[in-house]
Amino acid sequence: MSSADAGTILSLQGVIKRFGGLTAVDQVSFDVPKGEVFALIGPNGAGKTTLFNCITGMFAPTAGAVVFEGHDIAGTKPHKTAQLGIARTFQNIRLFEYMTALDNVKVGCHVRMRAQLWDSLFHTPLFHHEEREVAERAMAQLQFVGIEKRADDFARNLAYGQQRRLEIARALATEPHLLLLDEPAAGFTPQEKVELMALVQKIIDKGITVFLIEHDMRVVMEASQRIAVLDHGEKIAEGTPNEVRNNQRVIEAYLGKSA
Repeated sequence: MSSADAGTILSLQGVIKRFGGLTAVDQVSFDVPKGEVFALIGPNGAGKTTLFNCITGMFAPTAGAVVFEGHDIAGTKPHKTAQLGIARTFQNIRLFEYMTALDNVKVGCHVRMRAQLWDSLFHTPLFHHEEREVAERAMAQLQFVGIEKRADDFARNLAYGQQRRLEIARALATEPHLLLLDEPAAGFTPQEKVELMALVQKIIDKGITVFLIEHDMRVVMEASQRIAVLDHGEKIAEGTPNEVRNNQRVIEAYLGKSA
């Protein structure tokens, strides 16, 4: 299966995800344009993270297609989706707490390594070359997100905002074409949110498409070019920030019908 639009990096086509009798995602379809920031919003329990999990292979969709760069990857395992070029962060930070920041990012780099078990066991020239290369690439990612001075600190000892940046650095180390950010501004101060939006723009400038879930409407409205809205697993709106802001169904979903 291929996407009809060469400017689309990801196309969801009638995606459904059921857990027993509960339908968490119900016939959701939209296209994520290449080279932009696309946001997914909606009230708590709307199915946003479940949809992310269907895209990255954490869950196999019950029905529908997940077309990434022209190929249906629905049901593909997470490590395969990473190799294909999709990386993500999580709503709740998932780092290796007792590994250094640098080593956390090295884990992401290993998706692109060519050395095999044999090379590791016998310390072949390829193994040594790639280990040096990975260390350099990991440090470059820490510099990119602005926490290179904490490279040798355990992840658990980093401040909350630095841990968020570290998780983004690890995701970027997989060399993705599409980066999924699940509530990256959660718990941030207003200044940290401004810095986050600047970092997202730097990521876009590198040619990486960003698809984010976010509850902070200021971040969503200022950072994204297009927005899709979920409510009870269904897509109720899609459009530019201005179109979504003034959509009556979106207003009702957030504020109630009396609004």
